[in-house]
Amino acid sequence: MRLIVGLGNPGPEYEWTPHNMGFLAVDALAERTGIRVRRPEGKSLTGHGELAGHEVVLAKPQTMMNLSGVAVRMLLERYSLALADLIMLVDEVQLPWGMIRVNESGSAGTHNGMKSVVRAIGPDFIRVRMGVGPEKVWGDLADYVLCTMRRAEREVAEQVIGDCVAAVETILTEGVGKAMSRFNRRVPPAEEILQ
Repeated sequence: MRLIVGLGNPGPEYEWTPHNMGFLAVDALAERTGIRVRRPEGKSLTGHGELAGHEVVLAKPQTMMNLSGVAVRMLLERYSLALADLIMLVDEVQLPWGMIRVNESGSAGTHNGMKSVVRAIGPDFIRVRMGVGPEKVWGDLADYVLCTMRRAEREVAEQVIGDCVAAVETILTEGVGKAMSRFNRRVPPAEEILQ
């Protein structure tokens, strides 16, 4: 079994914000598989089913972003899963829109949700980071990631989410190394679309 967790903030006011890319990616996986992510457990909403021939639990922590680690740890314990069974889907302001990065482990960087997760369980888990970096200098990035996306940003977000879904399927079917070589490519920032 694999646990696939998307980070975000619960509540309709946060739905189409850059910080909710993880939730949006889980929603896309749920739609693709017919899994309903509605069951409350481990301070999360979860759904169980099959993805790419593997039994999976899809999860959206309901703790608010900065406390996500509590929920992730509870889910790993509930299902007796190792860190190697976890795939984390998360936004990344250090990457431009249109780019994703698959990593086997690493630091949390500046992401408060990831800091919470790393504090709770350690850094050795697969993560798919989706670029949401602002195209121009932005004062407070915390404000930026909680602003509702403009239409152009939302269009790019949908493409990035599609790439994230494909990356997760590749991780499950061919391994993280293949996913890294296939998806960790340099792509031009989506400036033309975002302007």
